[in-house]
Amino acid sequence: MNSEPELVVSNKSQFISNGGKTVYVEIYRLENEKRWALSIDDEFGNTTVFDKTFKSEKGAILQAKKSITEDGIDEFIGPESGKGEWNNSP
Repeated sequence: MNSEPELVVSNKSQFISNGGKTVYVEIYRLENEKRWALSIDDEFGNTTVFDKTFKSEKGAILQAKKSITEDGIDEFIGPESGKGEWNNSP
């Protein structure tokens, strides 16, 4: 029986706050993959998924922190409806 690969969530995933706003940075991969994916979730259920993957968990969290600092946390917060129609893939 073939089973789907498990999702591995990094222990480097974390909440990041800036300017009184908070987002959740999730770093993850499939168990049979080596590279890590990165997404940023806001409090309304909107998710920004980065197109780029990373060799390491550390590289992914550094990119998230850099993007939040340089672009501003508001770039990763969508509408309260949770139905964001934007594409932000650094």
